[in-house]
Amino acid sequence: MTNQRIKGIAVSRGIAIGRAMVLGREALQVKHYLVAPAQVEAELQRLQRGFTLALAELRRIQLRIEGDPASAELHALLDVHAMLLEDEALREGAEAVVRARRYNAEWALLHQLGELAREFDAMDDSYLRERKADLEQIVGWVVRCMRMPTDSPSGSTPPPGPLGQALSAMQPPQTAHADAGDGAASPPAQPFIVVAHDLGPADMLHFRLDAFAGFVADTGGQTSHTAIVARSMDIPAVVGTREASRRIHQDDMLIVYADVGLVIVNPDAQTLQAYRLLQEELAQVRQRQQSLLHTPSVTRDGQAIALLANVELPGDCTAALRSGAAGIGLFRSEFLFMGRHGALPDEQEQYTAYRDALLAMEGLPVTIRTVDIGADKALDGHAVARHRQEHSAMGLRAIRWSLSSPEMFRTQLRALLRAAEHGPLSILFPMLAQLSEIRLVLQLLEQARQQLRDAQVSFGPVRVGAMIEVPAAALMIEQFLEHFDFVSIGTNDLTQYTLAVDRADESVAHLFDATHPAVLRLIAQVIAAGRSCGKPVCLCGEMAGDPQLTDLLLGLGLQSFSMHPAQLLAVKERVLAADTAALQDWAQSVLQSREPQSLLAQHQSPLPAAPMPDATAPAATD
Repeated sequence: MTNQRIKGIAVSRGIAIGRAMVLGREALQVKHYLVAPAQVEAELQRLQRGFTLALAELRRIQLRIEGDPASAELHALLDVHAMLLEDEALREGAEAVVRARRYNAEWALLHQLGELAREFDAMDDSYLRERKADLEQIVGWVVRCMRMPTDSPSGSTPPPGPLGQALSAMQPPQTAHADAGDGAASPPAQPFIVVAHDLGPADMLHFRLDAFAGFVADTGGQTSHTAIVARSMDIPAVVGTREASRRIHQDDMLIVYADVGLVIVNPDAQTLQAYRLLQEELAQVRQRQQSLLHTPSVTRDGQAIALLANVELPGDCTAALRSGAAGIGLFRSEFLFMGRHGALPDEQEQYTAYRDALLAMEGLPVTIRTVDIGADKALDGHAVARHRQEHSAMGLRAIRWSLSSPEMFRTQLRALLRAAEHGPLSILFPMLAQLSEIRLVLQLLEQARQQLRDAQVSFGPVRVGAMIEVPAAALMIEQFLEHFDFVSIGTNDLTQYTLAVDRADESVAHLFDATHPAVLRLIAQVIAAGRSCGKPVCLCGEMAGDPQLTDLLLGLGLQSFSMHPAQLLAVKERVLAADTAALQDWAQSVLQSREPQSLLAQHQSPLPAAPMPDATAPAATD
C-alpha cells in the first residue's frame, strides 16, 4: 500500500526521507516467582547491583557527551534519569516487596513501577505526567543490568537497548540529517529512520553519534524527553503515533514531515518528489532564518520585541543561548519536585539549580515559575484515585498547593532569593485567581526575606509576576497589576479553562482552540491593561512560538514572547518583517470577528512560505 499516512505529534521540525529501521517493542518480560526465605538477602543484593550498574552507565554516557553544547538536553535528560534511579521510592519500594512477599527482584521492581505509574497518571501537569515514560525506561535498564552474570565486573556495560542491538547487527550510514540547513553536504538518498515504540537515553545517544535522518515513536508528547532531545538536536521526529512500530515494516520507505507530525509510508514517485522539493525549500527557509541569529529583534517601525525561551531544566539554557534568546521567560521548577514522594528538595538543592540556570544565561534575565504541579496527593502517593475523580486541573495545584504548605513554599522562595545574587531574576507565581492569594503570596515572600536576614544569609533583588492563566485573573487584570511588576499569559491553561476543554483528554482535544474569540479577547485585555499602566506583559504559551500568530500578537501590542528555543528564529523573522502600527487595525478586526480563524487564514504574510505538497496533508498539531 502506497502513501499510507500515520498522524502523530509534531515535536521538532524538518523533513526526513529514508528507509525504516524498525525496532522491536521489547516489552519488559520478566519471570514471576517466589524466592525462599534464605534467598531474600541475595535477591536484595541483586536488585541493588542492578541500580548501581544502571547509574554507573548513565554517568559513563554523560562523560561521552561532556562539553558538547549540542547534547546539553541529553545530558539534562540523563540527570533526570539518574535522579529517578537515586530516588528511594523506587528502590526501597521494590525492596519492601521482596521482603514482604518474597517476589523475585524483577517482579518486585515491576510491581513498584506499577504503583508509581498510577501516581504519575494522576498528575494534571503534562510535563510531570510524561515522566512516567522516563521511569519505565530506567526500570527496563535496571532489569537488563540485573540479568548480567554475577561474575561481571561492576564497571561492565549492561546489555544494549533495542537500538544498540540493531546497530550491532547493521551499521547505518554516517550521514547528516536530511533537512540540515547549515550548508552540510546532501545526505545519501536513503538514510535510515528509526521507528520504535519508545526510545531511551542510550538510544538517543546514537542519534548524536550515528546521525540517523530522523525517528518515529509510538509514545511521547510535546514535553516528553524524547521530544525535548529531538528539538535540541534538530532531528526530524514524530512521536505519539501509537501504532507506527506495528504498521511500518522493516525497510519501508518513509517521509517524516516533523513540522506537522506526519509520517508517509511507501510514498509513490509523485509524492516523494513533492516532498524532496519541499525539503529543499524548508532547508532554504532555515538557512535564511539562521542568518538572523545576531540581528536585533526590532520591527520595521522600530518596536523592540523581547524574544525569550521556555526551558524545563538548567541544561536547557545552553540551547536558549544558541538560539539567540534574550533571556528565559519561563523556567519550570517542577523538575526538582517530581518523583520525590514526600522527600521534597531542600533549600540548598533548589538554590544550586536556580543559581546554575542564572550563571548559564551569562547575565541575561531569567524568570523562574514557582512549582506548578497537579496536586499534593499526586506527590506523596495517597488518595490518587480520589484525586483523579476530583479533576485536578481545578483542584489543589500550582499556587494553591504551595499556599497549602507555607513552609515548603518559603523554602522555595528563600532559594530563589539567594539565587538572585547571581543574575537578574524574576519570580513568577502560577494560577493566581484571588486577591487573597496575591496578598498571601507577597506576605510569604516577605517572610522568606526576613528569615534570610535573621539567619544573616545574603540574597538579591527580584521582580515578582503573576501567571494569567485563569479567566478570573484576566478579567481582574487591573487589580493584579497593582501588586506585580509584570504578568505572563499562559495561553495553554487560559484556553483550557476558558473553553472548559481538558487538552489532555483526546475525546475533547479537538475543541481546544487558542484563537477562539473569547480567548483572544482575554489576551487582548491583558496586553492592553499592561500597556496602559506601563508594566510588561509576556506571553509564554504555545501561541508565542507559532509564527502564524506573531502578526496578530504584535498588532495587539505584545512586546515580549517566550517559547521553545527551536521556535525563536522563525518568530524573529516575522517580527523583523512586521509593521506594528499597520497591524493594529487588522488585529482589532480579528478580535471583533465571530470567526477569527478565517481572517487569520486570509492574512498574507510578507515572507515566502514553503507550501504543502498537497491539500490532504494535515495541519500542525501544536
